[in-house]
Amino acid sequence: MQHDDLRISSDKAALDIDMIHTFLRDHAYWSKGIPRKTLERAVDGSTCFGAYIDGRQVAFARLVTDSATFAYLCDVFVLPAYRKRGYGQALMRHIFDSDLLKGLRRIMLVTNDAHDLYRPHGFSALASPERHMEIVRPDIYAAKG
Repeated sequence: MQHDDLRISSDKAALDIDMIHTFLRDHAYWSKGIPRKTLERAVDGSTCFGAYIDGRQVAFARLVTDSATFAYLCDVFVLPAYRKRGYGQALMRHIFDSDLLKGLRRIMLVTNDAHDLYRPHGFSALASPERHMEIVRPDIYAAKG
């Protein structure tokens, strides 16, 4: 697909925090109810990527990383009106072509439904799930009100 109209940037100053917050709070199954202050702290502590068409942000992805050994890819979305155009794959290609991820020992993510977006970039099911542990608090944002 042609993506000449898509510009991808890791400039946090260009991010549309209002749009990102609205989407994550109201539409993303993994972050329903997320407070804006929580999102702002997450953005501050992460490497973020925005995808833009004619200056309007249409997609987002966030990497939590030490920039040396590990990264966690999260909060990846394309606005519904811009889906099915290859923008998600273009965003993933941009991220995985960046020097930021080269040489990292482990890159992880969690997804319910976007496996086809991530498989072409090398993601697969956990090779040793018995080694992984987690604390999951799915209703944490609801509890904060």
